[in-house]
Amino acid sequence: MSNNTVAKVKRESEPWTAKRVGDLLMNNALFILMFIAIVYIAMKNPNFLTASSIINILSQTAAYLPVALGVAGCIVLTGTDLSAGRIVGLTACISASLLQAVTTNNKMWPSIGPLNIFVVILIAMLIGGLFGAFNGFFVAKFKLHPFIVTLGTQLIVYTLLLLYVKMGNNKGMAISGLDKSYTEFVTGHLPFMQVGGIPIPNYVLIAVIATALMWFIWNKTTLGKNMFALGANEEAARVSGVNVMATTILVFALAGAMYAVTGFVEGARVASNTANTGFNYELDGIAACVIGGVSFVGGIGKIRGILVGVLMLRLIFVGLNMIGINQDLFYLIKGGIILFACALDMRKYLVKK
Repeated sequence: MSNNTVAKVKRESEPWTAKRVGDLLMNNALFILMFIAIVYIAMKNPNFLTASSIINILSQTAAYLPVALGVAGCIVLTGTDLSAGRIVGLTACISASLLQAVTTNNKMWPSIGPLNIFVVILIAMLIGGLFGAFNGFFVAKFKLHPFIVTLGTQLIVYTLLLLYVKMGNNKGMAISGLDKSYTEFVTGHLPFMQVGGIPIPNYVLIAVIATALMWFIWNKTTLGKNMFALGANEEAARVSGVNVMATTILVFALAGAMYAVTGFVEGARVASNTANTGFNYELDGIAACVIGGVSFVGGIGKIRGILVGVLMLRLIFVGLNMIGINQDLFYLIKGGIILFACALDMRKYLVKK
């Protein structure tokens, strides 16, 4: 019997003391408070739980999910990634510029028509993966904290984004006039993807595929096993034969590729892309991860937790909007959720003297 199984059996055999009940409530406080908030919102606005509202929440969850899946791997390595939102913005603008309709006024690259959609996805993921690998290299090679490395990359990518939107015939304007094949591929829907006659956009299916791929990598590959081993104890992982540099670079590169998936989707979903596309998406990703139980102590996290975290955030923010809460307060609420979730997470690992 494993140590985890023994510990679980021991916990289940313990009497339900006030301390145990208190610990259980504190460990799940964020979910309890969010559940209360959802019930309150549903009572204030019955439309919150209608089919159209639920599909809207599901769609927004799908749009933000790949970013959270990418950031999660960095957090498992006891790091983070502040460059995620800018990589989303850059890949969104590149995707949109390569898939503008030929009849668009001021087409950014008039000498080329819309490229094959799958070629553009690969280009976007390659760009995102390269920036991710860049982050991973500096973290692994020079032992720099991911916060510092990705902050620097965030500024570099944002500069490149500002320069890119001024290239060609664009002159800094919003990149719009997208080819119909692109918008239909992302925001259209398959005949069977609808509930009560309300369509579910294709990017929900894209998010499902990305989630399944990440689950497989995390749970069924050597990279996933090495990632958790490295996050739990770098020195022990190194002694066990884990290639620390290769694992770190691959995890950050995979994260960058996931940001690019969101960038490709946002290019069509936003439909009018500027240098502000993707702004602060990393905050949503980090918040979703800590809500979903991906711990900053390293080596802990599950794909289903990330999915729940993103869904909970979308439920809350769509609900707050539906009951008329000032949107200027949303960043305050996000910040509070991140602080509260991290405090609850660290509470589990504090050594009680």
